[in-house]
Amino acid sequence: VQALVETGGGSVQAGGSLRLSCLASEYFFRTKKCIAWFRQVPGKEREGVAGIYTDGGSTYYAESVKGRFTISQDYAEKTVSLQMNSLKPEDTGMNYCAADLPYLCVAAETRGSLRGHSPAWGQGTQVTVSS
Repeated sequence: VQALVETGGGSVQAGGSLRLSCLASEYFFRTKKCIAWFRQVPGKEREGVAGIYTDGGSTYYAESVKGRFTISQDYAEKTVSLQMNSLKPEDTGMNYCAADLPYLCVAAETRGSLRGHSPAWGQGTQVTVSS
């Protein structure tokens, strides 16, 4: 069984919406304090999009998605979702769900370094936004 499984990617036109979901294992949801979304495009490293603390639900967003994306969790279903509205071509990329300690949410917000850590990654789901 996969620890993290992403769904919801697809192709949309600019201004459209997508909802990504990350299904976490019970163990991951219980032990990992941060679940976050990162995006990667060809030629670049993965960059943070949004993160959420599983304990308390505090949310963190990269500046580029603030006001457009909303990250949330469903404790019962052990899922973390990313509602993506007002999509822009710049949002195109492979989106990965990640889980780890709180540093991960900080990195998701600031697009900062993972500080040598290796979070658990899902396989990714492609988001393509056309204009």
